[in-house]
Amino acid sequence: MQEKVHHLVFNHPSFDSHEQVVFCHDPDTGLKAIIGIHSTILGPALGGTRMWPYEDESIALWDVLRLSRGMSFKASLAGLNLGGGKAVIIADSRTEKTPEMMRAFGRYVNSLSGRYITAEDVGIKEADIRYVKEVTDYVTGIPVEMGGSGDPSPVTAYGVFVGIKAAARHRWGTENLSGRKVLVQGVGNVGITLVEHLTNAGAEVWVQDIYAERVEDAVARYRAKPYNGHFAEADVDIYAPCALGATLNDETIPALRCGIIAGAANNQLADENRHAKMIEDRGILYCPDFLINAGGLINVYSEIAKYDRQEVLRRTENIYNTLLEVISIAEQQHITTHQAAYVKAQERIQNHKKSLVHS
Repeated sequence: MQEKVHHLVFNHPSFDSHEQVVFCHDPDTGLKAIIGIHSTILGPALGGTRMWPYEDESIALWDVLRLSRGMSFKASLAGLNLGGGKAVIIADSRTEKTPEMMRAFGRYVNSLSGRYITAEDVGIKEADIRYVKEVTDYVTGIPVEMGGSGDPSPVTAYGVFVGIKAAARHRWGTENLSGRKVLVQGVGNVGITLVEHLTNAGAEVWVQDIYAERVEDAVARYRAKPYNGHFAEADVDIYAPCALGATLNDETIPALRCGIIAGAANNQLADENRHAKMIEDRGILYCPDFLINAGGLINVYSEIAKYDRQEVLRRTENIYNTLLEVISIAEQQHITTHQAAYVKAQERIQNHKKSLVHS
């Protein structure tokens, strides 16, 4: 059985020299989770925990390998002294999550002695982090009243909004979003805050979500318009994927009618290199997800680095400049924006790795 697991992980198409993959099972609470540590070269691997009712363990493994890898590049581009890690819990957050399950998960996090630090992600809220905190100190995104930085979602949304403005400036010569049509796909904690920023900026916002009550909330609070068609066929200026990943694939890219893709979802490209090139060939500006959705990571990192809210926002606003730099690199080197962001992130990681060898 152990040989089969090794074969499944080391030969997995999304395995990219990950340092450690931990399978967690607690029968008493029903916990089934996987923790992926991609890199600790720049620092401890920090990344949120996602709870989702995956169809099977192989899909969960695929997700955690891609997510943890993306966190390494996200931290690097944001200039943070962090590595990349992520965790997934195989469960329905609406019906199966319990305090006991979260504590059991926290004990697994604690067993890694700080190599991995967790936080919120899809399906995990600030209240859940309280239970994890009861059994381990290797957790961020804890409530403000407990001395933490709180829910990272609003800062993630702000970073995406900043990225959208930079993309608009490059594409249309102005960051003014007044009158621009934007489809926000997924209006959970991050998406709904992005809707607020876009609405305040004068954009015409369309929303889509698998949960009808979320759409109704966005309509009621921000006068957003519900979109019921296929997202790829939406006649909008900007497509902002803020749900799960892999929405950009062989079927959807040819149908896209937008000018910019900029959203909070991780791993938006089903195949990173091939689909990034397909998007470029369509004349669409793609904003790499691991670049523009780094605000939440910056926010939770403040608990480790001990900097204040003002510094969090300053670093998040720098996403604007980093994106423009990445776009410039892509144009100069005739590569996709995804490749340019990857090269820039890897450069910092490799330089630090060399310094460790020679120190």
